[in-house]
Amino acid sequence: MGKNSTSVARNRRDLTAAGLRVTSQRAIIMDIIKRGEPHLDADEIYQRARKREPRISLSTVYRSLQRFKEMGLVEEYHFHEDHHHYEVKSASTHHHLVCLGCGRVIEFDYDLVGQIKENVPEAVKFDITETELHIKGYCPECSKAKA
Repeated sequence: MGKNSTSVARNRRDLTAAGLRVTSQRAIIMDIIKRGEPHLDADEIYQRARKREPRISLSTVYRSLQRFKEMGLVEEYHFHEDHHHYEVKSASTHHHLVCLGCGRVIEFDYDLVGQIKENVPEAVKFDITETELHIKGYCPECSKAKA
């Protein structure tokens, strides 16, 4: 069994476990999200899916992403106004630095919840269930180019 076949089979199991009807197109889309660098947008996912399944439609990609999001399989991020980015839902909390020059997204880990609970009096008894932090600025390369 080839590398693609093995990962698609694993994705089929993941989709079934989440309670979704399994289709080859959904398995391919999930595989692309898992394999791709984090933060692919729907169009990038669609372009990669078409290379593997030429009959897939953009609407299938959007519907699948919506279902994956509803089932807690993927996270949707809004780094830029014009489109959303997707990545597999992570067990660990992470945050993002977003470059305004090149659009690069850099993940970083930081105990944000612990710091908030320690330093924000109103948060001490607040049951924080998730955090999302995007810090926008310029990566080193874009900072040099601006100077």
